[in-house]
Amino acid sequence: MVFDPDDLPRKKEATEFPRNLEKMSVGELKEYIEELKAEIARAEADMKQKEGAASLADSVFGGQ
Repeated sequence: MVFDPDDLPRKKEATEFPRNLEKMSVGELKEYIEELKAEIARAEADMKQKEGAASLADSVFGGQ
C-alpha cells in the first residue's frame, strides 16, 4: 500500500488573515469568504457598540 499525504484530511489553517489562497479549493474559498463575512459582521457590531458608548459618554460629560 502506497502512502499518499494528499489523502489525509487537511487541517484548517489558523484563523489568521490573509490566508494563502493558491492551495485552497473552490469549496474552501467559499468557506473562507463566509468566515471573512462573519468577522466583518463581528467587527461592525463591536464598532457600533463602541460608538454608542462614546456617544453616551459625550452626552454625560459634554464631549470635552
